[in-house]
Amino acid sequence: MPATLAAVREYLRRSAWEFAEIVVVDDGSRDRTVEVARAAGVRVLQNPGNRGKGYGVKHGALEAKGAWVLFTDADLSAPISELEKLWSAVEGGQAQVAIGSRAVDRRLVGVHQPLAREMVGRFFNLVMRMVTGLPFQDTQCGFKLIEAAAARQVFSRQQLDGFGFDVEVLFIAQSLQYRCVEVAVRWDNVEGTKVSAWRGMLAFLDLLKVRWNGILGKYR
Repeated sequence: MPATLAAVREYLRRSAWEFAEIVVVDDGSRDRTVEVARAAGVRVLQNPGNRGKGYGVKHGALEAKGAWVLFTDADLSAPISELEKLWSAVEGGQAQVAIGSRAVDRRLVGVHQPLAREMVGRFFNLVMRMVTGLPFQDTQCGFKLIEAAAARQVFSRQQLDGFGFDVEVLFIAQSLQYRCVEVAVRWDNVEGTKVSAWRGMLAFLDLLKVRWNGILGKYR
């Protein structure tokens, strides 16, 4: 966490953004996340217990104050400087959502996940496209930029708290006719974050939930 905050702050110091805030969302952690983030002088939001990654991202996106919202994993698997690529894809109203992707150009992946996990990810994306009709090659890269006005509309409709939220957010965005673009980004796997097999299975079930919610009109 300290290294991540330092890297983001240094990037923002050198950037041309007129306003930028760093928001750390704590999802019921038992370590020193909150203490370290507050000591660094950044804004900290605390979830009511351990609610899941989807809930945490939703919490942060709806509380963010800027004109655009970038959410990224704490390990910075996609370097914060890759924001420039996402911004280039949306600047000037070209799109309202830009998602970082490991699949558009796999040559940009420096450190791969273990082979079995990578194969499961590719299979998940195949099933995702079949079930939801979304065209994206990689929905699960945790590096996405969304216009704040669109974020409020999208995340206020989000139903899922788990790892399937990425798909749901993009499904809602397209349902609301926001333009979404997929952008190749540099990415290096960082060991330490583990997703259990059970949570992985739940992500597949989430695909059916997203499709069913869409049929029921819950995202209107």
